[in-house]
Amino acid sequence: MIKRFIFLSALVTALVGCGNGMYSTPRVREGALGGAAVGAIAGQLIGRNTAGTLIGAGIGALAGAAIGHERDENAYRRYRNRYY
Repeated sequence: MIKRFIFLSALVTALVGCGNGMYSTPRVREGALGGAAVGAIAGQLIGRNTAGTLIGAGIGALAGAAIGHERDENAYRRYRNRYY
């Protein structure tokens, strides 16, 4: 189980770290990485198999990226309201 977790963590880190597009800000990347880690652990605990771990990591990464994106939007709104 530990080997799978380390492998999945490295895989998710590599995939998330490669993103450098318009929506790939540090908050989005950190959210995706953290969400993938939490999702992988939860998927393993719930499903007790590799499929559950991968599904959990995928869902967690998407949820974490969405949260990171929303944090970026909130920071932009605060900046915009302060200076405009």
